[in-house]
Amino acid sequence: MIVDCPNCKKAVEWDTSNPFRPFCSERCKLIDLGAWANEDYRVPAENVSPDDLDQGDLDSTQH
Repeated sequence: MIVDCPNCKKAVEWDTSNPFRPFCSERCKLIDLGAWANEDYRVPAENVSPDDLDQGDLDSTQH
């Protein structure tokens, strides 16, 4: 199967012989990792105020 590298869009064969899949190279993999570390990518979430949580939710988040 051929996929596009998520970073540079180069066509790459999805194969177990490529240790960097789905990326084409270690460089593209590290560029992507750096973007996550810099918080360039974000997972959308809902803002929830403490008033919207019930006591069970609060107990499970505190250690």
